[in-house]
Amino acid sequence: MQQKGRSKMGIMDIFAQLEREHTPAGKPEWLIVGLGNPGMQYENTRHNAGFMALDAIAEKTGTQVSRLKFKGYIGDAVLGGHRVLLLKPQTYMNNSGEAVVAAMQFYKLDIAHVLVMYDDISLAPGKLRIRRKGSAGGHNGIKSIIELTGEEDFPRIKIGVGAKPRKEMDLADWVLSKFRPEEKELMAQSTGNAAAAAEVIVSEGIEKAMNLYSK
Repeated sequence: MQQKGRSKMGIMDIFAQLEREHTPAGKPEWLIVGLGNPGMQYENTRHNAGFMALDAIAEKTGTQVSRLKFKGYIGDAVLGGHRVLLLKPQTYMNNSGEAVVAAMQFYKLDIAHVLVMYDDISLAPGKLRIRRKGSAGGHNGIKSIIELTGEEDFPRIKIGVGAKPRKEMDLADWVLSKFRPEEKELMAQSTGNAAAAAEVIVSEGIEKAMNLYSK
């Protein structure tokens, strides 16, 4: 029985050693943020497209984004050969900047290495748009990040969630609505592409990612 226990520990030690060998040392090189609202009532809503894209990265890298820190859930990952910190702010959308600033300041990261993924109502479901920088464009999560960092020069991946079906419909009602069945496959495709685009951005640069994935 003791020999069996030692054998199990030996296997665990090997896995731990392999993980150390394949994980770049030191602080994260990038902060990758997916915007959304916490709580089960907001799962699979349009405003949570950023969360969905971050989940796609977590699945791709085998990362658990479950540690509570910086006013959000975080997970350490290796993406494209670079150490990154995945962050899902739990402050609700309008205060997303609080979580971003906390993580940036702790790791002393430059704003150019903060990649933000979020929903965009000007794009159809399934479409992506990648930008080097820009204004908030009416998005409250981005507005909060810009206000609290004092910077607009951070890369972002906009994930299409579709425009309001009726002009008179309240915008908040629309972005907090769930995807229709026929949209779910498109969103799975686009959030998967967002994860792939994030990998290209951190490993090969935003220009290549824009050429490959920005529609």
